[in-house]
Amino acid sequence: MNGQAGYPSSINAARSGLAVRRPVRAPTGLTPMRKFLLSLAIAAVPSLSNAIEEPSYEVERRIGEVEVRRYAPYVVAEVIINAPAEEAGSEAFPILAGYIFGKNKGSTKFAMTAPVTQAPAPVRLEMTAPVTQAAAPGGYRVQFVLPREVTLDLAPEPDDARVQLREVPASTVAVLRYSGFWTQANYDEHLAELEAALRTADVSWLGEPVLARYNPPFMPWFLRRNEIWLQLQ
Repeated sequence: MNGQAGYPSSINAARSGLAVRRPVRAPTGLTPMRKFLLSLAIAAVPSLSNAIEEPSYEVERRIGEVEVRRYAPYVVAEVIINAPAEEAGSEAFPILAGYIFGKNKGSTKFAMTAPVTQAPAPVRLEMTAPVTQAAAPGGYRVQFVLPREVTLDLAPEPDDARVQLREVPASTVAVLRYSGFWTQANYDEHLAELEAALRTADVSWLGEPVLARYNPPFMPWFLRRNEIWLQLQ
């Protein structure tokens, strides 16, 4: 859904087995985007970072390669971008990263979570993954998932009016995981595979598909964790 130029997603730590002998220090003067990229790079090495937090879920069953997950409610910071799917992530990233890195009423900074999702529209906390994207009226909705301990009441108010906070209610979703580039063709191929698996199992879904990305753009394509989510009826 998003091409190589798309913005970085949060990461599910890769197993590299690297030994660390000296502390890693972040360069000074980093922009929010570079800070986020550095965090993703560090998170890719388990010896440098704990596993990245994700929204809480249980796998209820499997349909071939498809997982049916039950997600608990979670809070997101989201923005709707009026742009093609391939550009929505890139445009949304600096807006959402600004909120994550302290452009909010409490100057609260969030560490990393995953995934980043995209669908058709001074306390330091742990940020989660993925980043998601889905179609929405007027464009695409791109979301950063906030840490589990952050409720809608506790989340600091964004300084940027384009950033909205929302609680995603508990839901059951069908998930197909795949690797590879963030291209429309790769996304379309796996969305068709997911829909075909659900039709074969006589399972109905509703709403728009969600693209969830867990990795930065510099992660080798064959190591990337991408997912497509469809909410079940």
